[in-house]
Amino acid sequence: MSLEQHNALIEQLKPLLMEDNFHELFEHLTSDETNSTRFLLKMELNRLSSLCTRVIDLRDKSELPCNSFTSGSQTHFLDEPAKSSFIETLALYQDQYTLGVYEQVMLAHKTRRQKARNPQAGDDLALTPFIASGAVLGSYFNRSEERMNYSIRIGVLQPGLSEVSGITVDLSVGGARIRLPLSNGVNIEKPVRVKLLELGEEYYFEDLQNGVDYQVVDSESNHEYTWLRLKRIGGSDALTEMLANLIQGYKYRYKVDINDILVAATGLGFERHYLPHLPHLPLYVEHTEEGYQVTHKLLSRDNQKLQHFFRDEKEISQLPGMLTANRLKALIDNPQTIEHSLFFCFTFQTQGNIYFYSATLAELLKKELLGLFLHFGTSKSSWSIFKLASHQIDHQTSYKSSILPGDSSDYSALTEAQLKRFTHVLQLIDLTNEEALDSYKQWDPMGHHPNELKPFGQAKLSLDKIKLLSLQFTERRNEARFAFKTQVNVSQGKKSAQGFTLDISGKGLQVTLNDGIEFDATAPILVSFPKLQTLAGKTKLSQLPYRLIRTRKNGVTIHLAAQIGHTPHVGVAFINRLIEANRDKLQKLTEANSDMKELSDGLKNLLMRELACVPYFLEKTSKSAKLGVLGVSKHSNTITDLFAATAQDTLQYDLVSLLDDGRLKRDFIDPIRQMKPQYGLESFEVFVQVSRQSQGRVKIKCLPPAEIGDQQAQVHFIRQSQNLGKFMALRIYRGATGKPDLSYIKRELEYINVHAPHKAKKLEQLMWHIIGVGELLEITPEVMLRFPSLYNVIDTN
Repeated sequence: MSLEQHNALIEQLKPLLMEDNFHELFEHLTSDETNSTRFLLKMELNRLSSLCTRVIDLRDKSELPCNSFTSGSQTHFLDEPAKSSFIETLALYQDQYTLGVYEQVMLAHKTRRQKARNPQAGDDLALTPFIASGAVLGSYFNRSEERMNYSIRIGVLQPGLSEVSGITVDLSVGGARIRLPLSNGVNIEKPVRVKLLELGEEYYFEDLQNGVDYQVVDSESNHEYTWLRLKRIGGSDALTEMLANLIQGYKYRYKVDINDILVAATGLGFERHYLPHLPHLPLYVEHTEEGYQVTHKLLSRDNQKLQHFFRDEKEISQLPGMLTANRLKALIDNPQTIEHSLFFCFTFQTQGNIYFYSATLAELLKKELLGLFLHFGTSKSSWSIFKLASHQIDHQTSYKSSILPGDSSDYSALTEAQLKRFTHVLQLIDLTNEEALDSYKQWDPMGHHPNELKPFGQAKLSLDKIKLLSLQFTERRNEARFAFKTQVNVSQGKKSAQGFTLDISGKGLQVTLNDGIEFDATAPILVSFPKLQTLAGKTKLSQLPYRLIRTRKNGVTIHLAAQIGHTPHVGVAFINRLIEANRDKLQKLTEANSDMKELSDGLKNLLMRELACVPYFLEKTSKSAKLGVLGVSKHSNTITDLFAATAQDTLQYDLVSLLDDGRLKRDFIDPIRQMKPQYGLESFEVFVQVSRQSQGRVKIKCLPPAEIGDQQAQVHFIRQSQNLGKFMALRIYRGATGKPDLSYIKRELEYINVHAPHKAKKLEQLMWHIIGVGELLEITPEVMLRFPSLYNVIDTN
């Protein structure tokens, strides 16, 4: 087992090393690992957290002035960069000078010196930084009580043992971490009684005089001391109140640990940049008497295309017809088997009705109809390929993403009950690439007739079976939106087009046009409602002024807001009357009053625990921009594992193969700077060749398919990659971000600002510096199907 593959997990566990319940957290986080892996992880964490006695003296190693810096009983000689690194890393280990602190400071110093010796390389790195750091998303550990770094004298007792003197390292209402001499005679399998001597001198409580009972949850030692993590199992309510008041009263004199809250706030801040652009459709599964069923779905601003694809002529979603109970069972029982997670779909229209046809790769292979389905389906304009990613929900983890000290760890009882009913989270991912249609048409039907595809026709549904919720943002439209389809005519100067609405609100519309048009966002767009005019009587619903908010799909989908002047807007008044008169009939897409905010937030948190992709964030620098952060999960991911293999440090990812030779500027910075947040995401693809080399090293080559050459050259590249090691294909999404949604992490920022204002300011500045967002998505199985000669060697893992 390579520890590099578990860097994200190690980095996530570091801040928890000093927790009273670290052993429980470790057991929970590593429950899916083998015993040998867990042993090595704990050995590494114990090594990093062991106290260090080495003095760092950079006076003969640094070209910068070095000053003395005292930490505990030791005096180091550090330059300013090393001092900053020391202080920052020391906070991670609860102000304990450990081997992890020493190694991080020396590595940072070595890296800085290497850059100083090669200034040109340093300049290049500043312009094109290819090393990205990892920010753990969707897995935040929360503490419902404050813990204070507070040292007092104690005495430890056990039956048959003389009192052992020691000190507390930190103290909370429900636990403590204490330090004892190495030879202490304490049996860690049995409870201990701790006398808080200095508190007993200042406060009179019977518990303090007699001692408080604790359970030992973990133990660590070095050559001089033993540290015990304790969980309180005794003591009166009066003692609990006294300890709570003590911590509250001394919180401004002693350091309150805010690392967990800072980690959570950072992750949530990145989430708020990414989630509006989420291109995939999250689905939530319950297990009923009829089998697995999708009961809820979650809308973002950029995944509505998927939502609308499955609507028929009556605006009824036919998605459940594709995701039948049998198909869901096959997928959930075989989550790593691509044959059950790859779906093919097209529609057929006749006499004004829309009929859906769908099949999984497993079904087509079993019936030997893969060639026919692909050859025939790609002739339809509605042809689509979907991947369904699945992960099981861990109900032992809190559904909430961030809990400040004093907060409840649960949502309301109704929300908690609903979340407990879900068994799995699915992510419906659109893999369709219109440029690859000609490749699919090369598939040979093998003499089969299109009539043989009739069994794949979906049963027509007459009711919407999946409840729709929206991700909660600082919405542009503060009103509820409703699904509503009616014809519209739009014009601007000499430009005009016809289309239909997808959804409406009192002051806004989402419109799909028959043909894409590039409108001027600074000039009004005139909208007419010919079909609604018959309902409006004398009210004229023509040439009504709207302004362009955003555009997607090359101008085919546009979002409009009413242009309000000094006189009432006729369209706004009429649509509001229309909504009020038909509120019971219209399907609500978002909640104006946010009645479902809690459930929506819980669904979002379940999704973020294990994304099917790797989000990235483009950060503005003084000279240009850098792809500085990847959003990672505590779960293993083939993409992050790939780029971590060539990086030197934990939670760092070497993207040189993806960004070098001017590609950072050409493929990321320049396109994103030309985009606006309302444009949504666009994408491009790269083929990846992973070559295995000596001593476990790998070499990565990333090339766009067009640079490789024609189809024959691409087949050669794929075969060559498989012979050298591995072939992968990535779809890379990119888009511009708007201003950060700091209101979402307002409470966390306020809490951090009280105890570490510089950290709160730094976090806020980081969020404002994010100018671009996107994701890396593996699409290898779909790419392999573009080449009929290669379909039988699809990597099913």
